[in-house]
Amino acid sequence: MPNSPMVPTVRRRRLGATLRRFRNEAGLSLDQAAEAMTWNGPKMSKIENAVQGIKPGDLAELLKVYGVTDPDVCAVLETLRRDAAKKGWWQAYSGIVQPAYADYISLETDAEQVCVWTPLLIPGLLQTAAYARETITGITTTRTPEEVTALAEVRMARQSVLTRPGAPLEVWAIIHEAALHQRFAARPATIREQLRKLLDASELPNVTVQIMPLASTAHPGLEGGFSLTKFRPPLPEVVLLENAGSATYVEGEDASPFARAYERIRATALPVEDSLVRIAELEEGLRQ
Repeated sequence: MPNSPMVPTVRRRRLGATLRRFRNEAGLSLDQAAEAMTWNGPKMSKIENAVQGIKPGDLAELLKVYGVTDPDVCAVLETLRRDAAKKGWWQAYSGIVQPAYADYISLETDAEQVCVWTPLLIPGLLQTAAYARETITGITTTRTPEEVTALAEVRMARQSVLTRPGAPLEVWAIIHEAALHQRFAARPATIREQLRKLLDASELPNVTVQIMPLASTAHPGLEGGFSLTKFRPPLPEVVLLENAGSATYVEGEDASPFARAYERIRATALPVEDSLVRIAELEEGLRQ
């Protein structure tokens, strides 16, 4: 019975793309790199296109061919190679989680920092379960109540990266004040609990929350929300753009404009301390 084809996981795709970049920087063609490794050209192409994996010894040798000797860089790529075939906890929700969403969870799991700008919603990493269920129910047009519950569970499980041992994910969230004024008629306590969650999360040393005030000056974020995900070098930054029913990824040099835009958005938003005061005032007002 033939072997089943290898599924190109997001980690394997990123490893292949990074190896392709190193090959290009070394000025080598596919055939030249393959010849240096005593491989055939198709094997090199399959590795770069995530169709085939690469052995640890081969990865180390290939990096030498490309002149990559930095031990930290080599260690990052070896970790990516080693973990390429690992299944994440989200695989248990494969019938619910779309492939693009699963890819993002994998990226988020590997990341060092996520910078998110959300003009309409509280970021998923900082949501309460009740807020997640309410917003998922409102946004989706095809999900059953059971699927909504499962998606809310996924969103809560994602938050474990904030407290993971050793290297918790750093999150910088800029949220438009309009999202804080959202009221849910059927469950009015939802937003108050969500505001309290933002205040509690901001006490973590790796979580920073800023608010974009209703009376702000114009800024690049007016074009829409996005998430900028950062990794240890040499892995490039990845930007996630979401809209109704789809997701687009922007990577490498193409992500640079978003990094610059985020700095301008950050400079336009309220300072961190003022932002927390604004959240606390709104939360206090909902208690009355």
